[in-house]
Amino acid sequence: MCTAFSLNFGNHYFGRNLDYEYHFQEAVTITPRNFVLHLRKHDSITSHFAMIGTATIADGFPLYYDAINEEGLAMAALNFPGNAKYQTEDVNTHNIAVFELIPWLLAQCKNTAEAERLLSNTKVIDIPFSEKFPTTSLHWILCDKHKTLTLEITKDGMQLFHNPYDVLTNNPSFPYHAENINQYLNLTAKEATNRFQANLPLTKTSRGMGAIGLPGDLSSASRFVRAAFVRWNLRPGKTDIENITQCFHLLTSVEQQ
Repeated sequence: MCTAFSLNFGNHYFGRNLDYEYHFQEAVTITPRNFVLHLRKHDSITSHFAMIGTATIADGFPLYYDAINEEGLAMAALNFPGNAKYQTEDVNTHNIAVFELIPWLLAQCKNTAEAERLLSNTKVIDIPFSEKFPTTSLHWILCDKHKTLTLEITKDGMQLFHNPYDVLTNNPSFPYHAENINQYLNLTAKEATNRFQANLPLTKTSRGMGAIGLPGDLSSASRFVRAAFVRWNLRPGKTDIENITQCFHLLTSVEQQ
């Protein structure tokens, strides 16, 4: 039940829900600059950007669910069961385990353009961290102040999609969400008007009727539409605190109660 977003209100804001009925001992985690990251099939990273996010710490390694680095590049992993099909190791590329992908990219890349270039020569391979932490089926949102991407690795290979909606949920795949949202193009945050028939005495009975038809269930497809609708109709605040409050309003709109 994950929902993530990117928001540019002058500053770049990024966040996500991790709505499960159980916990993984996750905590807010800071990886300082140059903290050594030991990788399974690649040389250790000894010099890198600092990052902060939510992670489970296992054997000294941050298993990040989401994070943002000091340059403002952010990334979150969202559940993608049944669809993820990871890649085969290739000696001519960077071979990165699934659980290493977030720190691998955020350690080295300042923005989405640099991340795209690095991913073009990277294989994401199916190596579990341990028996306690097996490989999970995931897809990712990757964003900076100017652009949002969705990364999916399926039977069709690695695909990196431009994501103009600035949100991501779970199954189905991103192309489905991009097609499905077209059904809701008539929704508006403005006051409803009578477009049914001018000769009929139809009047609004409450505020918010322009958004009748906005899905309210908790399915991934519905949360994608609702998160996008709220994200693109938020009003910027005058301060960081006001904007952060708006971010929490967005997350609340799609949370698992």
